[in-house]
Amino acid sequence: MNWSQLLSGKRFGMEEYHERKHERTDFQRDYDRLIFSSPFRRLQNKTQVFPLPGSIFVHNRLTHSLEVSCVGRSLGNNVSKELMQKYPGGSVNFPEIGSIVSAACLAHDMGNPPFGHSGERAISSYFSEGSGQRLEWEVRNNGDRWEDFIHFEGNANAMRLLTHQFIGRRKGGFALTYSTLASIVKYPYSSDLSPKGKFGFFQTEEETYTHIAEELGIRRIDPVRPIYARYPLVYLVEAADDICYQIMDIEDAHKLRILTSEETIELLLNFFDEERLKHIKQVMSMVDDTNEQIAYLRSSIIGHLVDECSRVFMENEEKLLAGAFEGSLIQQICDQARKAYETCTETAYRKIYKANEVVDIELAGYHIFSSLINTLIEAVLSPDHAYSKLLLKRVPEQYDIHAPTTYGKIQCVLDYISGMTDVYALDLYRKITGMSLPAV
Repeated sequence: MNWSQLLSGKRFGMEEYHERKHERTDFQRDYDRLIFSSPFRRLQNKTQVFPLPGSIFVHNRLTHSLEVSCVGRSLGNNVSKELMQKYPGGSVNFPEIGSIVSAACLAHDMGNPPFGHSGERAISSYFSEGSGQRLEWEVRNNGDRWEDFIHFEGNANAMRLLTHQFIGRRKGGFALTYSTLASIVKYPYSSDLSPKGKFGFFQTEEETYTHIAEELGIRRIDPVRPIYARYPLVYLVEAADDICYQIMDIEDAHKLRILTSEETIELLLNFFDEERLKHIKQVMSMVDDTNEQIAYLRSSIIGHLVDECSRVFMENEEKLLAGAFEGSLIQQICDQARKAYETCTETAYRKIYKANEVVDIELAGYHIFSSLINTLIEAVLSPDHAYSKLLLKRVPEQYDIHAPTTYGKIQCVLDYISGMTDVYALDLYRKITGMSLPAV
C-alpha cells in the first residue's frame, strides 16, 4: 500500500460530482458533516457503560465519541509530522491525517444500538438462541448471510449507516471521503469469514467496501475471499478508542464510587516510571481536590499513551503498509504503560463491568430488544395483519419494510432499532406492550 493512494479526498457516491473549492478540506467537511447529523446527535442518549441519566453525569456515546475524536486528532497530527519528515518534498496529503482520523473517530460508534454493548449481544442472542432461530433456514435458503445477524456488529452497522442509500436519501449515504470510511473498518472481512464473530461489513455493503478498498489500494490478503489488510489509519482510530474508554471508565467508576479514590489513584500512577512519577506527584500535591488530582492523572496518561501509540505506529509503518502488522498499537507500547493498562482492563472487567448498575442495563436491554425485534419482525413478515398495519406506521419511511427477502426485512428492523436512543427504545417497548398509554 502507498500513502499517495491511501489518502483520497474522493467522496463515496459523489465520485463524478465536482464541487466548488471550499476553505475547508474534504476531510474537515467530513468531520463537520458528522457533527451536524441526526445519528451523531442521538448518541447523547445511548449508553456507554453506565445507565443514563443520573445525578452524577458519566459518559454517554456522544461524549465518548467527542473525546475519542480529540485523541485521534492528536495521534493523527503526531503521525503526519513524522511522515512529512520521513518523506519530505512529496505531494502526499500528510497534513490531513489528523482530520481523517478525528472524523473517523466521531463515526466509529454511530452504528451501535442503544444500551451499550448489551444491545449488540441482545440482537445476536435473539437470532442465535431466541425466537429468531426459526428464520435461519429461510435466510440461508435464499442465499443470504445468516452470520450477519447471529454476530451483529456495531462496526459493520456504522459502515451501513454511513454508505447505504436509505429510501428518499441521497446516493452514498453520508457521502464521506473514501479515506474516512476506510478508517472505521476495524475488521475488513465479512461475517462468514470472521474467526471471533467480529466483522466489518454486512452482505449488503460488501461490494461497497470492496470498491473502497480497490480505490485506495488496500491490500487484499485472500485472492478469492473478501479478506483485506487493515487500512493503516484504522490503527490510530482503534488506539484513540482504546485509550479513552479504558481510562474514562476508571474515572467514571470513581465518580460513581465503584472504585475508591485510593484504588483509582493507584491504578493511574502505575502508568509512569520513577522519573516521571516524581514530577506527577509534585503537581498533584498542589491541589487538595481528589477529583482534580484524578483529572490531572487522566490527562497525563492520555498524553503519554498518545505519544507511545504514535511511536509504535511510526516504528511499524512499513509493516502497516505491507498489511503485516499484527495486534493493536496499545499492545506494543512500553512495558510500564502496557502493564498498567492491562491492570486497568482486569480491574474494569472484575469491578466495573460486573457492577449492578451495568448488569441491570444488560438485563433490561436483552428483554426490551427481544420484545421489539420479535414484534417488529412479525409485522414486516406479515404486513397485511391488522396489528402489523398499525405498528408499521411507526416505522420511519426511510426503512424498507417492503424488502423482497427475509434478509432484507430483518435488516430493515435492525436499521430501525439500532438507530434508536435508550429512551426511544424504552418508550416504544412500553407503548407496544401496553405498559404506557397516552393521556386520554
